[in-house]
Parts: sequence; structure tokens; C-alpha cells
Amino acid sequence: MELENSLLKQDTLHLEGKDVEIKSETFEKLMFLYSAALREVETKINILKDELKYLYNYTLIDHITTRIKKPESILNKMKKKQCNINYQSLIEEISDIAGIRIICPLKDDIFSVINLIKSYPEFKVLKEKDYITKPKKSGYSSYHLIIDVPVNVAGKMIYVKVEIQVRTMAMDFWASLEHDIKYKTNKKVSKKISKELIECAKLINKLDVQMSNMV
Repeated sequence: MELENSLLKQDTLHLEGKDVEIKSETFEKLMFLYSAALREVETKINILKDELKYLYNYTLIDHITTRIKKPESILNKMKKKQCNINYQSLIEEISDIAGIRIICPLKDDIFSVINLIKSYPEFKVLKEKDYITKPKKSGYSSYHLIIDVPVNVAGKMIYVKVEIQVRTMAMDFWASLEHDIKYKTNKKVSKKISKELIECAKLINKLDVQMSNMV
């Protein structure tokens, strides 16, 4: 069963208070489904991490982090994408409400993890973007997957989107710093800083390659 069929398609998102909040039974149900789907993926990845460590004594996955987007972030993204502010648009247009980030020691590990995730028959890959082979112009590198995850609710199987990002520790360091510079300082990034970020990304990529060659 598709997620949108389990909710009210015409139900409009309502905003309350100075800080953005969404208070409705439908929204709470929706966030429960995204959280359940995220836990399903997190459990699978943690088992995979432990299994590889036990069988091969190799740390293919260093650590993982998860998050559910806050209501304010969801609405801001919907507005940025010029979506209709209703649940149907939220479900169809916003694919990264539930997100898991997998951090690998080495660059080659990324593709091993991606292939293992794709091998799970219960996960359906909807979209993938390889920013490892072809980084963004900003220097950003990561591998993105959008998957459909089955969640069993009251005997019904509902498919929920989860975004997976896979990157190295060095790439994660760069991405976190770039995010802080661009979004937390509330300042426009100058051409000089953008150029320096690109140069740092190139150095990090070179470091990843050198580290891979040592193993």
C-alpha cells in the first residue's frame, strides 16, 4: 500500500504559534510511519555492520546517524519546491523526511555498502545519485539513495520513503563544515570561501584515495 493512500490526501497542513508546529492526528500518524521506516533501516544497517565485523574482522561501516526532519524544515522545503501545502504533496515531493547517514572509513567501502543495501529484497530503490564519482560543483561528495521501506501497521504493509547517504569520514567532515558555513552563519558565502571549500574538497578526495591505496 502506498503511503499517500493511508492518509487524507486533501488534508491541509496547519501552522501554529511563532515557531512552526504542525498539530494534527494525521501529521502525528505520518511521522510515526517515517520513524518506523527509519528504525527498520537502522536495524538492518547495524546488523550488517556487526556481521561484517564478526565474519571478516573489518569495519566496513564506522558509524551511522539518523534523523527525522522537523516540521519547520519540511514546510520550508515544500515552499522552496513550490509544492501545494498538503499531505499528498508532502509524501510525493519530499523524499528526505526520514534520513540515515552511513559513514565508512574508506572510499571503496561506500560502493560495497551501497551494493549490500541494494541486495535487500524488501527495499525498493526509487532514486540514486552518485556524487562520489561525480561530485557537485561545490565539492560535495556522497552517495544518495531513496528507498521504499515496508512498514507493517495493523496487518497492512505501507511503503515509506527513506533517504540513505553514504560517505567517508573525511567527506562527512567537509560536508558538516560546509553546512555550518552556509546555513548556520546566516551570511552569504563569498566567492573566495566557495573556492576555498572546493579546494578543501579536492584535498579530502586526494586523502581518501591515498588512504585506500594503503589498505
